[in-house]
Amino acid sequence: MTSRPQDASPITYASAGVDVEAGDKAVELMKDAIKATHNANVLGGVGGFAGLYDVSALLTYRKPLLATSTDGVGTKVAIAQAMDIHDTIGFDLVGMVVDDIVVVGAEPLYMTDYIACGKVVPERIADIVRGIAAACEVAGTALVGGETAEHPGLLGEHEYDVAGAATGVVEADALLGPDRVRDCDVVIGMASSGIHSNGYSLVRRVINHAGWALDRQVSELGRTLGEELLEPTRVYAADCLDLARYLPAAGGAGVRGFSHVTGGGLAANLARVLPKGLMATVDRSTWELPPVFKLIAELGGVPQPDLERTLNLGVGMVAIVAEESADAALARLNERGLPAWVMGRVGSVDSSLTGPDFVQGAKGVDGGAVHLVNSYA
Repeated sequence: MTSRPQDASPITYASAGVDVEAGDKAVELMKDAIKATHNANVLGGVGGFAGLYDVSALLTYRKPLLATSTDGVGTKVAIAQAMDIHDTIGFDLVGMVVDDIVVVGAEPLYMTDYIACGKVVPERIADIVRGIAAACEVAGTALVGGETAEHPGLLGEHEYDVAGAATGVVEADALLGPDRVRDCDVVIGMASSGIHSNGYSLVRRVINHAGWALDRQVSELGRTLGEELLEPTRVYAADCLDLARYLPAAGGAGVRGFSHVTGGGLAANLARVLPKGLMATVDRSTWELPPVFKLIAELGGVPQPDLERTLNLGVGMVAIVAEESADAALARLNERGLPAWVMGRVGSVDSSLTGPDFVQGAKGVDGGAVHLVNSYA
């Protein structure tokens, strides 16, 4: 029979590094923020084994299609941890998830989150979830559940990572995709709020190489470097869904498609939503690079092709609309406080094009092409 030292203290879950009471306190601190995202379709309260959402409304659909997406925030969490600011990272998580769903025209109905951490600090976990809930409110999405897991020995005491998943619905005949895009359609860019949540491995490498501290005041940015890098992702879901509904109601042709500019940059993500045989010519001179992207380029000597394959460079979402609907689309987006502009047009693929300014097919999608022309304003 195996024996243990007589003077050894009992080994408990808490002594192994997992504090169940801290987890319970975190739930209490976040309850109100989660409830604020709930509507009449959400059943039950916070803390159930599963989130419940009443989908009776789908009975009114002719052919409802469910859309789902999952994502995380990436290494931007390292900036939040270094600055000990945790109530904004939720916007990055929600934006990465729900804005992928609206690309197909689907309305994100509900979302769940997952937080893994080295040690549960109730106030920190509550701050993270409050940010997620606030972003869900902006998107019009219910936060119906989540999980916090304590992983001592795997993650450091102040380390955490976040992930989330959402489900949406779209009527089959309203599904957006490459098949709707036509020759002569107009490409509209929607401004990003900053770097969003992609490319932070490059960004962090650049600032570390330059030896810049996060509390450094940067005149070009008008604030500290850390404040700029932690700027929350703009959540486009409500604006995109509004535009998709508005244009037909205004008597014009509906939205042809959207492209969420995330990992891979503008050209690669736009090419994914274009059909084979068509190409979007995007004019860089139609917008100016925001200061943070100029700073990263200069500090790191980052080549322009690498910047364009990694960062959004000021464009977070793209809408493709019929030429006759372009003015109405711009007016509607600007009316909602979202800076937008015509950045290009769709035409036939020029098979003679090559080089870093030309992208055809991306991320496993054998689709259309994008040609970037001119220099940034």
